[in-house]
Amino acid sequence: MQNILDKAVEYGRNFISYGKTASYIPELSKVDPNQLGATIVTLQGEIYSSGDCGSTFSMQSVSKPVALMLAIADRGEDFVFKRVGMEPTGDAFNSIIRLETIKPSKPLNPMINAGAIAIDSFILGSNARERFRRLIEFFRHISGNDSLWYNPSIYRSENETGFRNRALANFMKDNDILIGDVEEVLELYFKQCSIEVNCQDIATIGSVLAAGGVSPITEQRIVDKQIANLVKTFMVTCGMYDASGEFAVRVGIPAKSGVGGGIMAAVPNRMGIGVFSPALDQKGNSTAGVKVLEYLSRELNLSIF
Repeated sequence: MQNILDKAVEYGRNFISYGKTASYIPELSKVDPNQLGATIVTLQGEIYSSGDCGSTFSMQSVSKPVALMLAIADRGEDFVFKRVGMEPTGDAFNSIIRLETIKPSKPLNPMINAGAIAIDSFILGSNARERFRRLIEFFRHISGNDSLWYNPSIYRSENETGFRNRALANFMKDNDILIGDVEEVLELYFKQCSIEVNCQDIATIGSVLAAGGVSPITEQRIVDKQIANLVKTFMVTCGMYDASGEFAVRVGIPAKSGVGGGIMAAVPNRMGIGVFSPALDQKGNSTAGVKVLEYLSRELNLSIF
């Protein structure tokens, strides 16, 4: 396993130069684009790491499946999916066009920005501070890392430049989708996206999903099996933005990417994988990270299809 992972990372390095760091969030543009690391956490609790796996990065959209799990646990599926759909969009992750053109005017799925912002408004708590406390505690629990916290500089950068996300949030508030104060919900969302992790953290989360909601490290149930399976399904259909279909064909495993350069993958009944490389393609996915997962899927026969 270690030899295959090392070769996958070596292969992935050939594709770093094809991408660029995210520029629309100023702090992300400052990240060294030449980093590449990957970690595998098996369902037997074995951990394999290669490359720049110790580097920390902000979760960005990799955080969306985790917040979705908490929202469903808090509110139930009926409540959540009355307000957020279950369909892929085929549009960019921050697009507003579907909100304006479909009826009812609700986000098509929880993996795009509009859907994820709505999801954060469903998390229970008496105020913004309590909701973030519950959210960060859940992230720590599912990742097995009690020291997780958000990066204040990245949070400020997102908050100061998040004009499109504010437009999405206000549109949903006007259509009775978003619950609570718009700015408080956006504060929670921007902090969530700014949570700093490394490859092992997201590989561990992936392993919990791969095991149907049970931690392979502690053997403790973290989330209900039904919720874990539902989230994995969203990761297959919507997790790689508007490249999800091609990724399903070429790699064939549930995965969620983020513009911080991370990709979290969950191979049912086998392993979780965390990959980090901040140079992105035009759709917001890590160029080298995708290639690492393609290599691993091919060599380890990981496709679920």
